[in-house]
Formats: sequence, structure tokens, C-alpha cells
Amino acid sequence: MDKTICGIDVSKDRLDVAVRPSGERFVVARTGAGLDELVARLKVLKPNLVVLEATGGFETVVVAALAGAGLPVAVANPAQIRAFAKAIGQRAKTDPIDAEVIAHFGEATGVAPRPLPDQATQQLADLVARRRQIVDMIGAEGQREKRANSRIRKSIGRLLKALERSTRCPIARSRRGMPARQPASRPGRLRTGRRRIPASDG
Repeated sequence: MDKTICGIDVSKDRLDVAVRPSGERFVVARTGAGLDELVARLKVLKPNLVVLEATGGFETVVVAALAGAGLPVAVANPAQIRAFAKAIGQRAKTDPIDAEVIAHFGEATGVAPRPLPDQATQQLADLVARRRQIVDMIGAEGQREKRANSRIRKSIGRLLKALERSTRCPIARSRRGMPARQPASRPGRLRTGRRRIPASDG
């Protein structure tokens, strides 16, 4: 049975995803809601591996979200991806094509998932997982609100406001505490780098 490999091309505002061998492709925003959608869709696909390219820190919160959801994830050195693309004759560069090349790289090289590299990234993964739990709670309370009487609806409304506030700030706060980016590793090695996370609107 063929293994399912996902490649993700990470940019500042979006995540392009390619799936092998099915050929499926999709795009999500690089926001909190986009990460929730990404995790939900990948859990349905049950990939054997999710591969991302190290992209100046933009990938770190994505890695944390995936690892925090229990998905098998690896971060590849950009030099490896470039060398692989050259070897297979892929010269065109668009985000969807890059995602396909990354997925193909993971399929061809058999890279192994890597654990989260440091305590700060692990803490970020925990926060992302907690945010996802809170989002699920918001959905459940929203359903209860539709069936509740007026007195209970007021109570649920207060709870929903508190839950919604809690989804806005913990991940942003954690980014400010992330360690600075380390020098790039040598080509031929896979790593998950310790990087400062640029601000995003998630």
C-alpha cells in the first residue's frame, strides 16, 4: 500500500499543500483558523509524513501545530529541496509546484519525522493544541446556545466571550519568547531549526 506523503510550501500569508500519490492540492491561510483547517484536513488524510521546508521561521508555528496534533512532521533543509528539484528537472517555481516538489522529496528520500527540537517549540505546540480545544468548546457551546432558554443563553454568551478572548493572545505571546534563529545546517541533513517566529495574524 502506497504511503501518503504531504508537502507544505509555507509563505507569510498562506500554506500550499500537495498530497502524494493522490495528487490532491489545497490552500489554507497561515492564521490560527487556517492551521485549524490544515490539521483537520490532514487528520482525515492520515499521512505517513508531512514535510515542510525551513523558510526563515514562518514554518515554526506550522510545525508546532502539526506536531501538537500528533501528526508526523519533518522540516527539510532548503538546499536539499533545491538539489532535489534540480535532479528531477523541475525548474518552474510557484507555491503549488513547490509544495508538490516537497511532497515528492519526502516520498523519494524516506525522511523520518523529527521530534520538536526544543522546549520553547514544544510549549508553542501545547498552546496551539490548547487553542484547538478551545475552538472545539466554542463550537459546542454555540450549539447549546441555539437550544437554550433565554437565561441559559446569557450564561453561554458570557462563556463564549471569555473563550473567544482566550484564542486571540496565547500564541502571539509565546512567539515573543521563542529563541533566535540559528545558523543554517549543512546541506544533506534534515533539521527543525530554532527560529524566531515572525508575527502573523493568526
